[in-house]
Amino acid sequence: MKQLKLKNGQNLTIRTAKKEDALNLIRYVNKIGGESDFLTFGDNEFNITIEKEEAILESHIGVENKIYLIAEIENEIAGSLNYSGRARQRTKHTGEFGISVAKRYWGLGIGKELIKYMIDWAEKGNVVRKINLRVREDNETAINLYTKLGFKKEGIISREFYIDGKYYSSIFMGLEIN
Repeated sequence: MKQLKLKNGQNLTIRTAKKEDALNLIRYVNKIGGESDFLTFGDNEFNITIEKEEAILESHIGVENKIYLIAEIENEIAGSLNYSGRARQRTKHTGEFGISVAKRYWGLGIGKELIKYMIDWAEKGNVVRKINLRVREDNETAINLYTKLGFKKEGIISREFYIDGKYYSSIFMGLEIN
């Protein structure tokens, strides 16, 4: 767990998610789906049962190449990050993460803190040596953040998003962990 003060003076807690967070995470994800077109899902498209979400959360507990983080302000989920490493021996050192921050908390550094927490976790462990992500090509704010944190552009995935009649490509980025 990590606690810090944000730019606006509010206290932020970053912690690993637990099974009991399932319902609040479902509510959070359904809410943020309508706040940004940069996510892989839209408003109320995250149709998952509490039991399924609990199973996902439990699947991250105690696994050396998976982490599910929650950022909270006054016991409200303000952001989340989910990193999943691959299952096979030859590729378990690499994986991909997804991150989101509720719109009302944009610009406060929550995403940056979640990513720094994940990087620190990877550096302290003995397994994860490559962190990957995909970001929509026009999400300049996110691309700038990832670049500042050491991620490098590695490729383009064309037509990965289709929103309001328009296709968008994704940029594939990666960070090597020493």
